[in-house]
Amino acid sequence: MSFTLTKPPHLRRDALASLVVFLVALPLCVGVAVASGVPAELGLITGIVGGLVVGFLPGSSLQVSGPAAGLTVLVFEAVQEFGLGTLGPIVLAAGVIQLLLGAARFGRFFRAITVAVVQGMLAGIGLVLIFGQLYTMADVKQPRSGFEKITGLPGLAVEIAGSGRALTAFGVGAGTIAVLVLWKKLPAAVQAVPAPLAAVALATGVTAAAGWSIPRVDVQGLLSAVQPPGMSDFAALGSLAAIGTVIAFALIASAESLFSAAAVDRMHDGPRTDFDKELIAQGAGNAVCGVFGALPLTAVIVRSAANVQAGARTKLSRILHGLWLVLFAALLPAAIGVIPLAALAGVLVHAGCKLIPVKDLPPLWRSHRGEVVVLAATAIAIITTSMFEGVLLGIALAVVKSAWETSHVQLNVHETTDGRLLVTLTGSATFLRLPHMLETLEALPAGHPVELDLAELRHLDHACRITLENWAQQRGATIGALART
Repeated sequence: MSFTLTKPPHLRRDALASLVVFLVALPLCVGVAVASGVPAELGLITGIVGGLVVGFLPGSSLQVSGPAAGLTVLVFEAVQEFGLGTLGPIVLAAGVIQLLLGAARFGRFFRAITVAVVQGMLAGIGLVLIFGQLYTMADVKQPRSGFEKITGLPGLAVEIAGSGRALTAFGVGAGTIAVLVLWKKLPAAVQAVPAPLAAVALATGVTAAAGWSIPRVDVQGLLSAVQPPGMSDFAALGSLAAIGTVIAFALIASAESLFSAAAVDRMHDGPRTDFDKELIAQGAGNAVCGVFGALPLTAVIVRSAANVQAGARTKLSRILHGLWLVLFAALLPAAIGVIPLAALAGVLVHAGCKLIPVKDLPPLWRSHRGEVVVLAATAIAIITTSMFEGVLLGIALAVVKSAWETSHVQLNVHETTDGRLLVTLTGSATFLRLPHMLETLEALPAGHPVELDLAELRHLDHACRITLENWAQQRGATIGALART
């Protein structure tokens, strides 16, 4: 990209917007890394790649990429199961899949994924994130599964009440959440400072001033954190579980990024996103992150919205935000090491709450109750099983729901002058409607010749065809006109 065509007003706007995005991204990069069970530096590396690699590539001009809360649970599970060394190959493989999908022009097809599944996915992630980070806020090791995190909450409450150290740490996290919630009610001049940065800075200052001894972020430096995967690390990708994790990384990161792109497009009047190119850009970014052994990246709606709202006009803003992350991590690494872990956990609890579409549920329930069922089932499945299985269940339910809603069939019975019963079927006859069809046919009075007219059916699947032919043979009925399907 050439910046010689950038107009001076745009240059100033983009530079100021990049600082805002940097201030929002910094605590989130570190917090997501810590919550994922990896060194804090790996989150910063992913944020840098999101700015300096994805930022240069075509696709969406104002969308900002980096480590996202939406993949925290999946990364944590992957690191626990396969080890930190295998994270790089998993992310690299996921990036390659994204590149192939983008090159094959699959980007636009991600827009066909039902919103209920995506919202359910984000809600499930948000709930697991909330329940997990409550333990981190209290400096207590969190259980591995989502179900155990929920059932362990009473024990966590007892631990907090009975331990001064746990109570202090939890208080710091709760105070961070309070600042995040109340920040929007402060004067506009104060809100010029991003809420996550203000909340973390206040929590750090209060903790230091009070002399509280609670865990802080452990920072060793960017270069020492970069661990390119070796051949032995790639060997772990041969297992079915690892392949499933790679596919989950690729699909979820792609869906989250492209849905975020659609949302960002509605926030500004600039160039629209090319979804295939954006998918390629995300794949390239994840491939680089995989080479560095860092966290996976996606487009992050929080940073992207901050970028647009700060007045960004071109790609320069997101590129510069990556440069600020490099300079901060290189020149002031000690500043990260004073941040309490409880404060970052509080930021992520707040981020998890924002992933739950509470405001969308009442109107959705009034107009499309089936969508709420898909959303809730996806979220519950993610909490009780895993991210991948939950999303697959959500997609399967969405397909079944769609099939059920489109397979309406009507049976109209008319008695002719010669005493025959003419049964005319209209609509789409699929196996989902077999119980209704058979109940109607079996209720026909005996002693009358029956003729089935299937000519007006839009669709007749194999199961229905065989069932109707068998019923007609047993009843001695005739099939007057057979639908061509």
